[in-house]
Amino acid sequence: MYKGHKVAVVIPALNEEQAISIVVRNLITLMFDEQAVIDNVIVCDNGSTDNTAKVATANGAQVVHQSTPGYGIACLTAIAKLPSCDIVLFVDGDDSCFVDQALSLLNGIVNGDDLAIGSRTLGTIENGALTKPQLFGNWLSSHLITLFWQQKITDLGPFRAIRFSSLHTLNMADTSFGWTVEMQVKAIILGMQVSEYAVDSKVRIGQSKISGTVMGSIKAGIGILSMIATLFIRQSSVKNTAQLKGSEYE
Repeated sequence: MYKGHKVAVVIPALNEEQAISIVVRNLITLMFDEQAVIDNVIVCDNGSTDNTAKVATANGAQVVHQSTPGYGIACLTAIAKLPSCDIVLFVDGDDSCFVDQALSLLNGIVNGDDLAIGSRTLGTIENGALTKPQLFGNWLSSHLITLFWQQKITDLGPFRAIRFSSLHTLNMADTSFGWTVEMQVKAIILGMQVSEYAVDSKVRIGQSKISGTVMGSIKAGIGILSMIATLFIRQSSVKNTAQLKGSEYE
């Protein structure tokens, strides 16, 4: 619990046997004012062929399973099993972030944010932590969101916290790589308080399923840009429809 708020963690994981124990242990042992910060850790094993599920369970996480591949569907599966909580913290299972920096995200929610994004761009990026395609894709997507919705965005980082009630309101649906974008843009469209906080990045343990392969990078890029386009077109369509209806009474 953090400052009177129950905190649950969602970790989508695919073949993270080497890193998942570190991530789960660091979360469970995270303390504030001599009290454990995290109330529950839910790992969604997204079809791993290694011992990710066993290792996560052994280190204190609740494990749920989703055989259909996809970052978004793994998150949705874990969310469906969330216990009563006030804040949901999303963390990758590859040990690429510094878990103790979650406190700044949680503090953002406690102080009024609906969504607190851990921005790697604002923090220190260890050499090799992000590939050049990742850096470029992140820059392009962030600039497009800033341009289309007039709110400064610097990162689509998966290390983030969201108020549980706000998460429910967003009605998340993407099952793949557009998940993080969908959350950020929908929150902006709905007028929620979205803030960014500097977080540092380190080289992940093991190979990335996205940036570690050319095809993975291409699919991620297409998924992210497609989601931005879909949400922009959808919002424009709603605005145009509203304007047309309004003109009927002029």
